[in-house]
Amino acid sequence: MGETQPSVLILGIGNLLWADEGFGVRAVESLHQNWSFPPNVKVMDGGTQGIYLVQHIRDADILIVFDAVDYGLEPGTLKRVEGDEVPKFLGVKKISLHQTGFQEVLAMAEMMGDYPKHLLLVGVQPVELDDYGGSLRPQVKAQIQPAIEMALGYLIAHGINGEKRSTPLDEELTIACEHMVLSRYEAERPDDAMAYRKGDARIVAGEGWQGPEDFEAEIDEILHSQGQS
Repeated sequence: MGETQPSVLILGIGNLLWADEGFGVRAVESLHQNWSFPPNVKVMDGGTQGIYLVQHIRDADILIVFDAVDYGLEPGTLKRVEGDEVPKFLGVKKISLHQTGFQEVLAMAEMMGDYPKHLLLVGVQPVELDDYGGSLRPQVKAQIQPAIEMALGYLIAHGINGEKRSTPLDEELTIACEHMVLSRYEAERPDDAMAYRKGDARIVAGEGWQGPEDFEAEIDEILHSQGQS
C-alpha cells in the first residue's frame, strides 16, 4: 500500500473590486494559469466567501493562503507567515470584512477538530484600497510571481511538486470568472469621467444628502414605527 498523500488547499482570498485587496485572488489565478498539480492539490479562488470556506479548510492537511495583509510595512512588501502566527497577522489590522470572516473560518475548523497541520500565509502590504473597480497597483502586481515562488517552495519542502505548464492556460480556461479576468477587468474599466471611483461625485460633492447624525437611533425609530403599524 502506498502512503496516503496529504490534502492540499491553495487559496486566494480578497475582493477584486477594491484595488490591492484583490491580490490573493489574482495570485491564485496566475498560479492556476501557469502551473498544474497532482490530484491531491486544490487551487481555489475563495473571494470573500468567509465561513462558506470552512469545509474546504477542514479537508486540508496543508493550507496555503494568498492575501492582502496590513503588516504595517512599506507598501508592496511581501511577507510570509506560518503556523499559529497566521490568524494573529490576519487580525492585527483588518483591511476588509473577509479577514474577520477567514479568522472565524480557521477558528471554526479548529473547534471541529480539523485544523490544517501545516499553514502558510503569503501576504502583500497593499498600496491602495480605496479605489472601487481599481486593479492592483504596480508594486503589488509585481509581487504575484514572488508570492507564487514562495508557495511552490513551501510545497516542495512538504514533498509536493507542481509542474510548469508548457503553455499558460487561456484566460477562459482558468479559475477566473470570465467577467473578471485581469485583462478584461483592466481593459474595460470606465475612466474617472464615466465612473467616479470613490463614490458618486454627484452625491459626494452635493449638499442634497447627508448621513444620519445617529444611525443607531434612526434604525431603532424605524423598527419601532414598523412594529406599531
